[in-house]
Amino acid sequence: MPIYVYEAKEPEKGCDKCRKGFEIPQSLSEPRLDHCPYCRAKVFRVICAPGLTHSKTDLHYRAKRAGFHTLKRVEKGEYEKIY
Repeated sequence: MPIYVYEAKEPEKGCDKCRKGFEIPQSLSEPRLDHCPYCRAKVFRVICAPGLTHSKTDLHYRAKRAGFHTLKRVEKGEYEKIY
């Protein structure tokens, strides 16, 4: 099922979620959303490039951005923090 990104048409009238943009999974047969499901402000669908692959670097960056630490194995039973 594809994931679509929606943003508020008028950001000053929307909530935090639709001002920044939110993702929602929808089947191809479902109609586009006209209103934010959280605050009912008018929204439009944003055209985004599909994420087809993830490199190790990208996964490390995403973990860091989310506040997690990435560990690398140094020896048996020993790990080193990368981020």
